[in-house]
Amino acid sequence: MDGLVEFRTEDGARVVVESVEDADGARLVSRGDGPARAARTFEDSLEGVRAAAASALRVFRDGTLRPDAVELEFGVKLSAETGAVIAKGAAEGHLVVRLTWSPDPAPARPGTPEAAGRS
Repeated sequence: MDGLVEFRTEDGARVVVESVEDADGARLVSRGDGPARAARTFEDSLEGVRAAAASALRVFRDGTLRPDAVELEFGVKLSAETGAVIAKGAAEGHLVVRLTWSPDPAPARPGTPEAAGRS
């Protein structure tokens, strides 16, 4: 199994994740039998991804496109030294954006039960 990194949440829960390689291909090695311990909390490690998501939502909800829903999908890897990293996918980074619009309901035709209920 690849190297493991142990994160602690702010409330003390233990989260163990598979570690990622750094730029030169080296992996963090644990001293002893357990996983390496991360320097930051799990929440602190995810802060950069949260900020990226908030920024992306601002772009897609700026009023130009007016979608009914915005869905963002990030591939995230966790590292003991750097925290959360947006994972490299087939392109340079992994980010999927889905914008959806709901069709406007068709107006009821006069004389139909739907139109009678709107009076």
